[in-house]
Amino acid sequence: MGNIGVTEILLIALVALLLFGAGRIADIGKGLGQGIKNFKQGLKEADDEPKKPEVDATAKPAEKKEA
Repeated sequence: MGNIGVTEILLIALVALLLFGAGRIADIGKGLGQGIKNFKQGLKEADDEPKKPEVDATAKPAEKKEA
């Protein structure tokens, strides 16, 4: 128990095809592919952004001197 063979995978694919239809399965695959592409692009953009210096919350703000 626990091993999925070729027969089980084909049975699952057949049931999915009967439930959703060929066109709907193609749309689901396309949406999944676009989601993965956008996720990878977001990770790349996050790595490319320069790090902002962290502000110390306990530090006193600089006082302005009046002339």
